[in-house]
Amino acid sequence: MGASVRDIAHAANVPLGSFTNHFPSKEAFGLEILERYFEQVREINARILQDPAKPVRERFEAYFDRAIAGLSCNEMRGGCLVGNFCAEVADQSEVLRQRLAKIFQDLRDSIQHTLEDGVARGELSPDLDCKVAAGFIYSALQGAILIAKVVRSPVPLENCRAHVLRDILK
Repeated sequence: MGASVRDIAHAANVPLGSFTNHFPSKEAFGLEILERYFEQVREINARILQDPAKPVRERFEAYFDRAIAGLSCNEMRGGCLVGNFCAEVADQSEVLRQRLAKIFQDLRDSIQHTLEDGVARGELSPDLDCKVAAGFIYSALQGAILIAKVVRSPVPLENCRAHVLRDILK
């Protein structure tokens, strides 16, 4: 959140008044961006993770493959806006931090439901703590995305994928 409203309006090539008429603050602007991005992520994840026609392991393979492909096509730049916001603004804005925490919970819950489906279908161990595993999977993926951006390589994501598929989804 180091950019000023003037910087944002200038980068968007719009008059400053256009920005301030729509957003009372940079925080409100950040929330709007986050909400639009999260809606897209939620739809994509639902399509991938909640597909009952596919075994759970295939769903997670597709989930990771999508993350790897998304970063790879951008030369390991960009990443996930949720993770980027966590890294960059969570310490600066309590409103954004709280919204990010809720997004994390929602995304974790989506993964948890998929894991629970796998347990119910007999595809995953009945001893799997789905909530804890879901939190780990999402957190590990976010960490792998950040490291992949730093090393400009998909290897951290590939390692994360392999670990989840081999050690958690057994």
